[in-house]
Amino acid sequence: MTTLLLNKPFGVLSQFTPEEGSRWRCLSDFVDVPEVYAAGRLDADSEGLLILTNNGRLQQRLTDPRFGHWRSYWAQVEGTPNTDQLQQLRDGVVVQGRRTLPAKVHWLQGQEQLQLPDRTPPIRYRAAIPTSWLQLSLTEGRNRQVRRMTAAVGLPTLRLVRCCIDLMDNGPALDLAGLQPGTWRAVTAVEQERLNRLISSSSSAGPRRGGRRRG
Repeated sequence: MTTLLLNKPFGVLSQFTPEEGSRWRCLSDFVDVPEVYAAGRLDADSEGLLILTNNGRLQQRLTDPRFGHWRSYWAQVEGTPNTDQLQQLRDGVVVQGRRTLPAKVHWLQGQEQLQLPDRTPPIRYRAAIPTSWLQLSLTEGRNRQVRRMTAAVGLPTLRLVRCCIDLMDNGPALDLAGLQPGTWRAVTAVEQERLNRLISSSSSAGPRRGGRRRG
C-alpha cells in the first residue's frame, strides 16, 4: 500500500485530472506517484494536509462519517473574535438549515500566533480591519463548512489551512511538520502500521455509508 502526505497549496484541486476550463491546477502538478488518490478533499481555495493512497479501503475508512475523525484547521478570519462568537462555534451554528456538530475552537494569540509562508496570491488586506487566526477541529466535513461557520458568527474566513488529521487511535495526529506548500512525503513505517490497523478495524464496523469531507 502506498500512502503519502501532501501539503496542498492554494489553487489546486484535490484530484489528478484537470477540469476543462478551470483556472485551478491539479495534484499531478505536484505528485508524480502513480495510482494514488485523495482520501478526503480540500477545496481548491483551501490549503494544507491531504492524504493520498492507492488503497480504496483506507480511503473509505478515513472519509466515512461514522468514524468521526477530528480534522483541525487554521482559519485566518477578518476581525477580532469575542467570547460569544467563539462559544457559538464550539456549540454549533446553523449552516444551510442544519446545525453543525460541536467543535473545538481556539483563538491563537501571543506566542501561539502562526508563522506560515505567505500565500500566493495573498489574502485581501484592509488596513482598518484586523485579522485573527483560529484553530478549529471538526468531526464532520460538510461542503465549505469552516468558511460557512465563521461567516455565520461574523468572522469571514480569508485563508484556510488543514493542519492535522487525528486517526483516533491514541497516537499523534498526522500533520504538516516538515512539509512546505506543494511538497509531500511517504508515511513512515509506524504511520503505515497505524493506517493498516484502521483498515482492519473497519471490517467489523457494520454497513458502510458514503460521505465526503471538505475544508
